Amino acid sequence: MTSQPFPQSPEAVGAPARGQVLIVDDSVVARSVLGRMIEGTQRFQVAAALSDVRAALDYLSRERVDIILLDIAMPGIDGLTALPDVVAAGQGAKVLIVSSSADEGAATTLQALALGAADTLVKPGVGAFGGRFAEVLEERLARLLDMPSGPATAACPVVAPTPKPTTAAVQLDGVQIVAIGASTGGIHALSQLFRQIPAGFQLPILVTQHLPPSFMSYFATQLAVLGSRPCDVAVDRMRIRPGRIIIAPGEAHLKVVRTSEGAAIRLSTDWARSGCMPSVDPMFDSVAEVFGARALGVVLSGMGRDGCEGAGRLVEAGAKVLVQDQATSVVWGMPGAVANAGRASAVLPPEEIGRLIGRGGAR
Repeated sequence: MTSQPFPQSPEAVGAPARGQVLIVDDSVVARSVLGRMIEGTQRFQVAAALSDVRAALDYLSRERVDIILLDIAMPGIDGLTALPDVVAAGQGAKVLIVSSSADEGAATTLQALALGAADTLVKPGVGAFGGRFAEVLEERLARLLDMPSGPATAACPVVAPTPKPTTAAVQLDGVQIVAIGASTGGIHALSQLFRQIPAGFQLPILVTQHLPPSFMSYFATQLAVLGSRPCDVAVDRMRIRPGRIIIAPGEAHLKVVRTSEGAAIRLSTDWARSGCMPSVDPMFDSVAEVFGARALGVVLSGMGRDGCEGAGRLVEAGAKVLVQDQATSVVWGMPGAVANAGRASAVLPPEEIGRLIGRGGAR
């Protein structure tokens, strides 16, 4: 194990507490450069810089940090293999993958996000560390540290809290379609949710996940594996069929319309209340209009309030809405907004949501 100390500067004594960052990278040069960049900021300091995963897990068993910088390509246990354990050991610390392996494209990035990373950043070559990378690193760290642990303030109207329903109190009889919205942290939550849905589940599932357009084909492939069922990126007028997953493309909202044969997808680039593209609200609005009480809405981890207004439309139509709980969310903005607006039928971990969906679809 190799650890590098980064002592706090004297002038920092008495200053506001700075975000604690753990660096895990087998390269002594990378640890040194990243450490200097972090210490050069006003908001962050290095708690420790370690050379392997085992040392990091041991450190996290004794100490708490805010953010973990984790390399992927390391001897012994690589970063992706260790990621679930690092996330668990971090006890709420945000994991930022900083690795040259992240430059391999969307597949690696999505795999890291599915395993629990909050974000990824391509690490340049040793000779390419420079001012621009330092700026990007500080911006990413600031964004992670500023992620709200509670619901977004500029969200739906907050109502008096109501007792949290349990799975036993939620009945999903008559549901004909499931619509899921997610953003930051949602890919990991989706992976946990889909693992609990049996392969024989036949209800169609719609997913709006905030991602760039270039990631969508990889995302569809990943969900197909996780969900053990076909997954398609939506195209205009695509028919909604049983036993399939349809995901919103990165450049358009996914909406549902009635057809003579049942229901189909229409894509829209109209302005959405949340400002997101794609947005969860148009999907929920249209599902409420077409399926009414026979729909089920799900809101997973994400920053902001996208899906809150649409969840209101679903509830008005008699449908149920399940949201991810705060403890398991990377960001409880989206699900928290729905819960605090009194629109959640239940607030549950993603695994419990998946099991509940699976039981409802089996009726």
